[in-house]
Amino acid sequence: MSLLEMKSISKAFGGARALTKVDFSVERGEIHALLGENGAGKSTLMNILTGVAPMDAGIVIFNGKTYLSPSIRQMEQAGIAFVPQERNVVNDLTVYENIFLNRELRRGPLLDKKAMINCTRALFDQLDVNIDPMETVSALKTSEKQLLEICRALYSDAQLFILDEPTTALSNDEVDHLFKILSGLKGKEKSFVFISHKMTEIFRISDRYTVLRNGSVISTGLIKDITPRQITQDMVGAQYVDRDGYTARPLGGVVLSLRNFSGKGFRNVNLDIKKGEILAFTGLAGSGASEVIQAMFGVQPAEGGYMEVKGKRVSGRINGFMRSGIAMLPSNRNENSVIPDMNILENICIAEYMLSQKKPFIFKKTDIGKYNAFRDMLRIKAETPFDSISALSGGNQQKAFLARWLNIGADILFFDNPTQGVDVGAKAEIYKLILEFASEGKTIVINTLEIPEIKKVSDRCAVFYEGEIIKIFEHDQIDEHDVMLYSTNAINALGV
Repeated sequence: MSLLEMKSISKAFGGARALTKVDFSVERGEIHALLGENGAGKSTLMNILTGVAPMDAGIVIFNGKTYLSPSIRQMEQAGIAFVPQERNVVNDLTVYENIFLNRELRRGPLLDKKAMINCTRALFDQLDVNIDPMETVSALKTSEKQLLEICRALYSDAQLFILDEPTTALSNDEVDHLFKILSGLKGKEKSFVFISHKMTEIFRISDRYTVLRNGSVISTGLIKDITPRQITQDMVGAQYVDRDGYTARPLGGVVLSLRNFSGKGFRNVNLDIKKGEILAFTGLAGSGASEVIQAMFGVQPAEGGYMEVKGKRVSGRINGFMRSGIAMLPSNRNENSVIPDMNILENICIAEYMLSQKKPFIFKKTDIGKYNAFRDMLRIKAETPFDSISALSGGNQQKAFLARWLNIGADILFFDNPTQGVDVGAKAEIYKLILEFASEGKTIVINTLEIPEIKKVSDRCAVFYEGEIIKIFEHDQIDEHDVMLYSTNAINALGV
């Protein structure tokens, strides 16, 4: 018998049907990839499984027990753990306190701090995780917070783990480490639902797959019996076309220059970027590429050299870079872009309000007109401008934040991992928008680890290694193998 069987699951929200007679199962000791575009029904299905949302019809059978209306507590006690894409840690607590939150060890009436620290350290040692149990979580890197989330779920001794985009914030080495952990646990008959948009990882770690589209199962089977292209076609449907939309364009004069630009994590960066150019930064995590693009927007200070925009030096705070026509979409939109207490309209207009000296009042009618124009231009899928920004899918959130910057007339756009955590359909739309902006004369710098993404859109690719640019490729020279040789500095090891 399967560890999990979900049979004929149906769910509707108002008049909108989210799931229609969905069958989904997970075997013991299996990693099952649950795939589909944002809005396909993956989250709704997992919310039903974990007791967050009630189902309208169907049954859930877990570990031989049938549930007709499972609750959160029932499913946690049954042995299901959910590791969400968004960080769900308490920053003000220590690492060990997060591990034992709501399940503290006690010695009589008092908390047994020593026992909890020792248990946390033993868990980390077992999984080869190098995090200090006494460290405050706010001091951890994003990748360490992700590993903490996974370790907290593992400590619960669950039988089934739902991992929602678990590698989003992890470096290549950390992904290798995570997959080693999953493989070891799979050998102990632990099971996983693996939700991801990264095809290379899906095919590397998964045993089976299920594709949802528009709330229905489109295909399911062994991962070895299907190709990435077939899965993508199942996810997106007949409209999917896998093509490189790049076309060479005449570029204008230099609009942005870096001269011996140096800071924390990078040094002596020299670049000239032309009007209408799409320049990609890439390199392994920690290579300095992300740090450079952050310093180019004033997120962190430059410590040497200088940056010129349209012939004028720019430095200091973010506001100064914004007034120079520069905008940035950061890699972690939930920590650095989303203002959860504001609706979509307010999230789009906030940059204008901050910059404008002449607009002490909010003119809702004018702002709604702007929203409607950006919604049509960027193809933002939202019910109303007054919906919560959190109600949008990852891809539509990215478009809303792009509208935020276009609203202040930005013509130099920085994208730090712009398609992180968005589905293949939304990725294609973002690529298309980037190419359209470049053809209109906007200058774009992208930082991404995805080399196929670089090939789709960029005129040039600057490869970083240990804080410096080690190689610049022109578009027709960009090759995944060659870029990786320079990213790892293997090119020097080979003596080429």
